[in-house]
Amino acid sequence: MAVFEDKYWESADGLKLHYRDYPAIGSASASRAPLICMPGLTRNARDFEPVAELLAKIPGAKRRMIAIDFRGRGDSGYAKDPMNYTPITYMQDVDALLRALQLKSFITLGTSLGGIVSMLLATVWKDKMKGAILNDIGPEIGTKGVERIRGYVGQTRNFETWVHAARSMAEAHGAVYPDFKLNDWLRLAKRTCKLSNNGRIVFDYDMKIAEPFKLPGGEAGVDLWPMFEGMAGVPLLVLRGATSDILEKTVANRMVKKHGDATLVTIPRIGHAPTLDEVEAQEAIKGFLAGVR
Repeated sequence: MAVFEDKYWESADGLKLHYRDYPAIGSASASRAPLICMPGLTRNARDFEPVAELLAKIPGAKRRMIAIDFRGRGDSGYAKDPMNYTPITYMQDVDALLRALQLKSFITLGTSLGGIVSMLLATVWKDKMKGAILNDIGPEIGTKGVERIRGYVGQTRNFETWVHAARSMAEAHGAVYPDFKLNDWLRLAKRTCKLSNNGRIVFDYDMKIAEPFKLPGGEAGVDLWPMFEGMAGVPLLVLRGATSDILEKTVANRMVKKHGDATLVTIPRIGHAPTLDEVEAQEAIKGFLAGVR
């Protein structure tokens, strides 16, 4: 596993928020823009372990990577008011981190919700955003996918063992990852769940994140096409699961056409969202980062 440090910053409303800081290795890395990784709705910084491993294997092109836990996830604090679990608030939290780090430039990698936050960040940080990777998300969100996610987010579950957790995830998401074996489901469960104080395995997020999401329009909160169009001039990689119900094929194609400097890579036999372990995803990320200092 790539080496990282657990670090924290404070939000405007006083929450202690967490990120994993993977330091760059190698003398040539200091000038390379760090990669800021932001997870999906119910996920956390552990989702980007495959990307950290990938970066560690690229000779002569190492760069720093920062993987964020949004508020209410992982090791970040939980919001007192669940109505603060919105993309605008997450963007403000990341904005506070970027200001604290005083980065000269950066690249974003956002999965699902994290990609929405990337688009919002571009309204403030475009001059320092040297590239962006949107993992299975765009400015239009598939209605079937939204309804599917609303059907499970915020539902409290607990499991006796990791195998029980893995099998539950397989039952719920087997159509998304049809080729997964038990070891794959175990890996996904350990990125998604945690061991609670009573010894049971539970989902690693505040169940109250579902409250604003379940409101009509709560999955994004704003019309995202203007934000996406504001990313013009920022090199863009769009990753899409071939069977995704969140980023529909027509929307992905429109994104590439409108942007002008975007590459679309489709990950076969995967729904929403690619885990970034896939060979196609890793090759696409590696190639994209090679062209961004």
